[in-house]
Amino acid sequence: MTTPPFAPPTHAEIAVVSAQLGRQARGVVGIAARCVCGNPTVVATSPRLDDGSPFPTFYYLTHPAATAAMSTLEATQVMPELAALLADDEDVAAAYRTAHEAYLHDRAQFGEVPEIDGISAGGMPTRVKCLHALAGHALAAGPGVNPIGDAALERSSWSPERCQCEDPGAATR
Repeated sequence: MTTPPFAPPTHAEIAVVSAQLGRQARGVVGIAARCVCGNPTVVATSPRLDDGSPFPTFYYLTHPAATAAMSTLEATQVMPELAALLADDEDVAAAYRTAHEAYLHDRAQFGEVPEIDGISAGGMPTRVKCLHALAGHALAAGPGVNPIGDAALERSSWSPERCQCEDPGAATR
């Protein structure tokens, strides 16, 4: 088993994520990606929440500007375009299947949950279902791992290279 590339979250990080979400963060096992200012952008979430619920979305996009940008893409019909790319390009489809397997591997480090066995997020490995989940995976894994998440980020108005935090003073670095 490999070690995840993040440490357990601090209380301050959980407070920032909770503020981003507008509710108490649940099951966070680490901060998987950050804004350039240091604020959390993507959290890694336990595959089983404290209440016993299975939770397949290991990489969860929390940054308000990033989530708004993904919502805009979904509302402006970018998902069918990305689905067509997936259907028409075997290299993209193969990379997407590999991204699915990498996602499952990453999540398995935090426990196996039979109810979600083989289920990753965002429609992987065969569909484009949720750009938020796919962008979260792309940000956490880095460029070149999830081609559909990368494409969504490239088309979005948000960039991880430019701080758009509502309260940059709350940075946790």
